[in-house]
Amino acid sequence: MRSFDFAPLYRSSVGFDQLANMMDRVLTNDGAQVSYPPYNIEKTAEDAYRISIAVAGFSDDDLGIEVKENALIVTARKADETDEKTYLHRGIATRAFERRFHLADHVRVTGASHADGMLHIDLEREIPEALKPRRIEIASGKQIEKDVVDAKAVN
Repeated sequence: MRSFDFAPLYRSSVGFDQLANMMDRVLTNDGAQVSYPPYNIEKTAEDAYRISIAVAGFSDDDLGIEVKENALIVTARKADETDEKTYLHRGIATRAFERRFHLADHVRVTGASHADGMLHIDLEREIPEALKPRRIEIASGKQIEKDVVDAKAVN
């Protein structure tokens, strides 16, 4: 049950629709969160992150990683095993899954590795030059007057 209306936010702001969409996604979640497979998200540097997913029992060929529309999608499908095994206890789940992570603007996947039952996906935030802070030099009044005098002398 959702009791928030984001229409006023859309009416009074420009360019914040991603924030409203994110809030809407969080609030419409049913609370029945999928916990398989377990994962960690860690910050490895100022603008670098790593997602580690426990994928015991899966090979590299069974795993898929895709970036689509600011979403990182990790999938796993176990190839059908032809030999029938009799398990006395089966505690290692190798069921198929799809895990989605929403990526912020300017975050890109830089690499992935699979070792010891863990899938590690490295991410980096790359801020474009146009969005980085820059220092603007303040011109003094004397320089402006000098330029005006030079322009009059040329004409």
